[in-house]
Amino acid sequence: MDLHQPILQWYADHRRDLPWRHDDCSPWGVLVSEVMLQQTPVARVLPVWLEWMERWPTPGDLALAPAGDAVRAWGRLGYPRRALRLHQCATAIVEHHDGQVPTTEATLLTLPGVGAYTAAAVACFAHGERTVVVDTNVRRVQARTVSGVALPAPSLSRAETDLAAELVPADPATARVWNVAVMELGALVCTARSPRCTDCPVADLCVWRRAGRPPYDGPPRRSQGWEGTDRQVRGAMMAVLRAADGAVTLADLAPACPDDELRRMRCLDGLVSDGLVEPVALGRYRLPA
Repeated sequence: MDLHQPILQWYADHRRDLPWRHDDCSPWGVLVSEVMLQQTPVARVLPVWLEWMERWPTPGDLALAPAGDAVRAWGRLGYPRRALRLHQCATAIVEHHDGQVPTTEATLLTLPGVGAYTAAAVACFAHGERTVVVDTNVRRVQARTVSGVALPAPSLSRAETDLAAELVPADPATARVWNVAVMELGALVCTARSPRCTDCPVADLCVWRRAGRPPYDGPPRRSQGWEGTDRQVRGAMMAVLRAADGAVTLADLAPACPDDELRRMRCLDGLVSDGLVEPVALGRYRLPA
């Protein structure tokens, strides 16, 4: 099964024009984009990424800023610990790598908060290394086209990683385009809920489609709720803190969860433990300095 030519051609014709894909985007810009795009749609990331790169165009610029500024600038992207990790990354890059984003997967993995996916993606997209980049979209495309199942298993398996490695072209330049092309195909066409098979460049090769598109029959998949969760309470508290010029009181945070003080305090304690909030006096809190 030769998936390369049709997918690469489709990408050449249909790819989105995103600034972190431009040839003049710095490795730092690529790293910031990869962290922001984790579990967050492109449409929400794009304006925040542009603001970050204008404000902190290099790791050194971010490292000089208070961590709280990064958390505030993160806005409503969700999972604000990512902002702290980026700030920690910037500091490590300045202190240990002369302000330059490392070029290899192994070295990237030593940065705070950088896991296997992010290290592979930055090494590939920023530095042209031949790596195996496997995200949710890549897993779904290869699950359908090659393995013939509707959706991959909830957790990444060694077999999936090995399959992805087999599919990556040997030439580093082609591999770089291939990795992003498969991700783009999964994001725009081979989507989780409503795949547009009639628009797919490899529909005639897809094992899942040839089998009649059988439904998913694997283990239950967890959905990430929001309404009524601790994540919602934490998010409401963070919104109050981001909007404040200085410290806020417990009374200021009460509307985040007005009917359950124990839960409110548990969520606040969690934010403090995560380093997203710091107490400055009895009953007063602020973003980290």
